[in-house]
Amino acid sequence: MSRPLRLSNFSYSGVYRYFLTMCTFNRQKLFTSPATVSGTLMQFRKTSKDEAFEILAYCIMPDHGHFLIEGLEDRPDFRRFCKLAKQRSGSAHARSHGGRLWQEGYHERVLRENDDLRALARYLLNNPVRAGLVAAPIDYPYLGSDRWALAELIDAQQ
Repeated sequence: MSRPLRLSNFSYSGVYRYFLTMCTFNRQKLFTSPATVSGTLMQFRKTSKDEAFEILAYCIMPDHGHFLIEGLEDRPDFRRFCKLAKQRSGSAHARSHGGRLWQEGYHERVLRENDDLRALARYLLNNPVRAGLVAAPIDYPYLGSDRWALAELIDAQQ
């Protein structure tokens, strides 16, 4: 698969928000154990802290991950964040489980200033429901938010 094209007239740096999707290598169902998910999420959180991003919401599906992230100041570089997060989590996965974690590239949507972040977070959290994995987001173990309480987002859906 070739890498998705990035916007040519956009810097991907600064205080912007992104809806990010990354797929596992050959779409293997690698995110089925708590250890694999927590190890990957730990690397994403470390990278977000190092690179001045916040993970507003995440959902780690069996063969891909969704992240709603936001740059917190002028210096964050989204492309660098993605590269480092994939390298770190992929390297940790290879050491503990062997084999590749991620396929090349990623898909992002640069969000507009007036996009409703909580609505997007709720949409992201509903992925396991839409996939038929659980009846309600609260039943899925691999989702959350580093900004909002999960119950706050889920309760707002009902």
